[in-house]
Amino acid sequence: MHRALPKLAALSVLTAGAVLFSEGAAYAADAEVDEPETFTSMFTAMATPDMVIGTNGQPAPGQPGATGTFNYRINSDEDVICYDLTLSGVTGEYMSPARTATHIHEAAEGAAGPPRIAFPNPEGDGDTRTSSGCLQGPFTTGVMANGQDTGTGFSVREIEENPAAFFGDTHTAEYSAGAVRGQLMAVPMGGVETGGGATAGATTAGDVAPAALGAGALVAAAAAGAVAHRRRGTSS
Repeated sequence: MHRALPKLAALSVLTAGAVLFSEGAAYAADAEVDEPETFTSMFTAMATPDMVIGTNGQPAPGQPGATGTFNYRINSDEDVICYDLTLSGVTGEYMSPARTATHIHEAAEGAAGPPRIAFPNPEGDGDTRTSSGCLQGPFTTGVMANGQDTGTGFSVREIEENPAAFFGDTHTAEYSAGAVRGQLMAVPMGGVETGGGATAGATTAGDVAPAALGAGALVAAAAAGAVAHRRRGTSS
């Protein structure tokens, strides 16, 4: 069964031309959808504080000891991205120039770039925060550049074409440049390399998805080209 998506929460305040995000009030978001029957690709990002880059293009301090595991499944034919996000050791309130504080940005490793997709922030008690669901374009971020939202015209197919040009991160009030950050990498799925070479319908939701592997195990398996995740149907 498809999982119900978590409700989004935010407070948008216009300050010096930027919209600052913090927890508290409901807002309009990109379309929340059921998980599609098939995926064309799958990606992961192992986020750490040492990877954070400030808007000036220089390294910026992330939150010491924090980590993030960002798993994404894409159906580019339907412009849908499903996400399973886990933060460990990220503390404090979220804050970002976007309408949420957890994003996929477009930029290569070591560079800064605009957010393209804004995800519901991971929530939870204790040391671990999680967020899961599916979003469908057209995407919006709440950040304006050159007179338009930085999500305008973006499609998930662009991630498939060059995953290394994108990274996942989350921002907090104390670590505004990012608490953790990680570049996307393709995860082989059902024996078919994901990314631009994947074909629609090659993998079904019942056959492949990120399971409860540890972050290190997922990366190692992906690098070896031998990852095959099995998804268990869940409901809210």
